[in-house]
Amino acid sequence: MDQQTEQDKLESIATPGVLDKYQNAGKIANLVLEKVIAKLQPEADVASVCAFGDQEINGELQKVYNKKGIEKGLAFPTTISVNQICGHYSPLKSESSKLLKGDVAKIELGVHIDGYIAIAAHTVVVGEDQVEGQKADVILAAYQSVQALFRSIKPGVTNTALTKIIQQVADDHKCTPLEGVLSHEVKRHFIDGNKVIINRETQEQRVDEEEIQVNDVFVLDVYITTGDGKTKESELRTTVYKRALDRQYQLKTKHGRAFMQEVYDKYPSLCFSLRAFEDEITAKMAIQECAKHELLNPYPVLISQNGIVAQFTITVAVLANSTLQVSGLKLDETKFKPAHDLNDAALKELLKLPMDKESQKKRHLEQKQKA
Repeated sequence: MDQQTEQDKLESIATPGVLDKYQNAGKIANLVLEKVIAKLQPEADVASVCAFGDQEINGELQKVYNKKGIEKGLAFPTTISVNQICGHYSPLKSESSKLLKGDVAKIELGVHIDGYIAIAAHTVVVGEDQVEGQKADVILAAYQSVQALFRSIKPGVTNTALTKIIQQVADDHKCTPLEGVLSHEVKRHFIDGNKVIINRETQEQRVDEEEIQVNDVFVLDVYITTGDGKTKESELRTTVYKRALDRQYQLKTKHGRAFMQEVYDKYPSLCFSLRAFEDEITAKMAIQECAKHELLNPYPVLISQNGIVAQFTITVAVLANSTLQVSGLKLDETKFKPAHDLNDAALKELLKLPMDKESQKKRHLEQKQKA
């Protein structure tokens, strides 16, 4: 067995203690996500709420796994992206905006404990308890898609079969899956593993077919739009970055070197926001030098030009005879009155399936006996 395969085995959820770290990261992600959602009121400042989310994550992490040598922190900074903005909006304080009543707000954040990652995202309508029409359709399409994926992902299922489910749910709600989005397998310190599920397959955008395997951990990331599914880069500043692990370069400027040293120390392998750096001006200058030498991978702020976008993200662990939801919140579907209901009978039955461990094991045993 080669060294990498041995390392993967040690870091798999089959190893005692690893799944616990994923689950504890997921509990913190969910707790903070709920706290952030409570802050999303009309006139709330986006940068301030994002900073609050990051502070809460760090505060909760101080209460767990305090043995020496266990790294803990953000796996993905708090982002709040409204309406046509698809994601990754985590503005600097000087470039922030305020929420308005009726905004469709997507909140995403991520936590890691010892490099084991849990990401969660949720969509709400600011200041509205009851949601109707197109907004209800796009939000339900995204939520029902991620719930259908959760009930379908298991050993032996292909990534392409899962992509078709997203399309089916979106079609019934007269919405469109967003192009260019991938749900990644995650591994220790790696937020974007090689095994992926594409959100929408097109002639230009396809992925190799692969089977889901026992002990895979996936971040199921679903984006749906009321528009045509195409995206373009916005004029909003990119603030979310991840270190390019395969690049090394000794920067020439003092502020550039100081900035990268802070990145190495605080965010050696996972994502961060420029918001986290005290000196905004220096950070903006340093990021230009880092970008020039490709030391960081950017997460640009994309928009769906002609549509409203909804997102739901959950992290799941695939076990031999059940799938465990590690992170992600429930949506109260009774508060939504869509213009178009889910029609597909098989999907309706799928979404009714209880997902507690015992029910899953019972279904697995029944299927085994039939086979």
